[in-house]
Amino acid sequence: MDAKPTVFDVELPSFATDVVERSKEIPVILLFWTDQIPPSADTKRHLEMLASQYQGKFALALCDVAQTPELAQQLRVQGIPSIRAVVNGQIASQLDGPQGEAVLRQMIDELTMSGSDRLKEGLERFVATRDWEGALAILRQALAEEPNNPAFRVEVADVLVRKGDLDDARVALGSISEDTPERDRPAARLEIAEEATAIDGGDRSSRSQPGADDLDALYDAAVREAAAENYEAALEYCMTILRTDRKFREDIGRKTMIKVMTAMGKGSELAQQYRRRMFAFMH
Repeated sequence: MDAKPTVFDVELPSFATDVVERSKEIPVILLFWTDQIPPSADTKRHLEMLASQYQGKFALALCDVAQTPELAQQLRVQGIPSIRAVVNGQIASQLDGPQGEAVLRQMIDELTMSGSDRLKEGLERFVATRDWEGALAILRQALAEEPNNPAFRVEVADVLVRKGDLDDARVALGSISEDTPERDRPAARLEIAEEATAIDGGDRSSRSQPGADDLDALYDAAVREAAAENYEAALEYCMTILRTDRKFREDIGRKTMIKVMTAMGKGSELAQQYRRRMFAFMH
């Protein structure tokens, strides 16, 4: 059987099958347009280009109101161009009037994004502004929908550490299996936060710059900077310890670098840079 087309013309008799039923498989964007209104033809071209780029993540149903006005009348379309996004048989969103590519792409992203992608995007927004309550709210909502999702629990633990709720973070980590992917990130962050608290409560306002030969002070500074998420400073202190005395506190310079880079998470360019420096020194 041939695959269903991604872009197709639709009329009132075929609407139930081609749009409503199809939208239960993938989102369907329904465009009311006509060549007689140039801005609507421009919107059509933008959507056709996006349909090609998104490679089947959504379907584009085209209704030329000059040729088949019945469907537009049935859906009470007031102006042209007009867009209806249909998901699971229901109109999920609507745009009226000429639309640029950026607006169309945003609408399509919202329709086609997976639940985990939406969570990641929302979480990154809250984390960027250090709105930990907002981050926890979105994570708790995600957990209410998927209570057994271990990735969400990992992020809850990580946010709790960054918020400073170390007791709650310990409890959250205790509920996550040790072989869960990315669990080591909040675990490393928690160890750093606990040690910073043990050193001096994480407050380095009264601390002066440690001397290059004072390895104890360098180590304390590295931990405090890591707890404050000043990662480059923390890693630089660790590198100084590593270069000065590899045996200091049983190779604590290298071990702390690894812990800090783990807390930074996968994909950090800064962590990769210092990992290369560490290996180059050691080998």
